[in-house]
Amino acid sequence: MGRIDADSNAATGVAVAVPPKRRRWWRRLLWLPVWFVVFTVLQVLILRFVDPPFSTMMAERQMEAFFGGEDDFVLHYDWRDADRISKQLPLALVAAEDQRFPTHNGFDFEAIEKARTNNAKGRKVRGGSTISQQLAKNLFLWRGRSWVRKALEAWYTVLIEALWPKARIMEVYMNVIEYGDGVYGAQAASRRFFGKDASALGSAEAARLAAVLPNPRRYDAAKPGPYVQRRTRAIQRQMHALGGPAYVAFD
Repeated sequence: MGRIDADSNAATGVAVAVPPKRRRWWRRLLWLPVWFVVFTVLQVLILRFVDPPFSTMMAERQMEAFFGGEDDFVLHYDWRDADRISKQLPLALVAAEDQRFPTHNGFDFEAIEKARTNNAKGRKVRGGSTISQQLAKNLFLWRGRSWVRKALEAWYTVLIEALWPKARIMEVYMNVIEYGDGVYGAQAASRRFFGKDASALGSAEAARLAAVLPNPRRYDAAKPGPYVQRRTRAIQRQMHALGGPAYVAFD
């Protein structure tokens, strides 16, 4: 007779057989968190040295266009190393989105608290996401709001900050964020909106690219409306107040 594995039922004293297949599935389930940690750590570690060929946001937009029948949609993405991008752009992005980026560890708790207070008062909703958090979302995750996505965003943010230097975080961020519908990265945006390479961006052009980021599919860096013009000027003032490109000289 084959061997029977059983667990004792404390209430009745009856032995309950546990089928071998079920035990194997339980073991696999118990290993899932371990494999998740190993996979995500390797994923982030590899991208410290390998330039990402695409992001999940790019893939999602491409699928959206395919299934939505957008036959004329073209995704523009052209990687450029940080030393081939104007120093004005990282300064503009920091001035516009995350002025504590050089010093925080991925989360700006002061900005988060301000956002929470502001939103609780019924004012216009504002976020407290850092550049590191936005990179985690754009590179690895999907659009939408859910506790699962927020938890994954926090996890990837921790990994990015732990495994990448600030210079690499900024380099990848400049290259994968969306500056216009289907336009990803500094080089593609510079060519499309200003007809020049990313290395030639001036402070006003860099500030304008940063100004459209709250909603790059609504705002146009090539033909800025009143909101983008006001925000561009405000970003330029902040760029000056931060002390210029030296503020984002991470190396």
